[in-house]
Amino acid sequence: MRITFIILSLFFFFGCQTYSEDDLSQFDTEIQKYIEKEQLDMEKLESGLYYSILSDTTGGELIRYTDQVTFYYSGEFLSGEVFQEIPKDAPLTFKVKELIAGWQEGLMQLHGPGTIQLIIPPSLGYGSKNTEKIPPNTILYYELTVTDIK
Repeated sequence: MRITFIILSLFFFFGCQTYSEDDLSQFDTEIQKYIEKEQLDMEKLESGLYYSILSDTTGGELIRYTDQVTFYYSGEFLSGEVFQEIPKDAPLTFKVKELIAGWQEGLMQLHGPGTIQLIIPPSLGYGSKNTEKIPPNTILYYELTVTDIK
């Protein structure tokens, strides 16, 4: 659990990396190829975040930046290699504002508890920092399920 907290904290602190337009374009091209290969139906936000809502409480209030969420997830590289899984029976609880920018934006697309797929470019994730589990400038894929919101 301590490692998970450290990783999520690193998400927040290293998610503010600045990239050139060429870098952002390259990441976006790689993401689009992945989406096409995997035949995913995803929407893109202006920030470069791709998301797909698999389930949520239609018509409910959107999750807010100041909300606290309880969730579990699976995180993968675009190669399909899983770098971390938080199981359903051991979910994490954080305030949305404590998470990386990509998670913040993605979670705020949900209307209450639900499941969302996210593809996060490095500019909204770990950035250029080399962490224990994630190399620098890595695009990340998550399937994240929110079970509770306060």
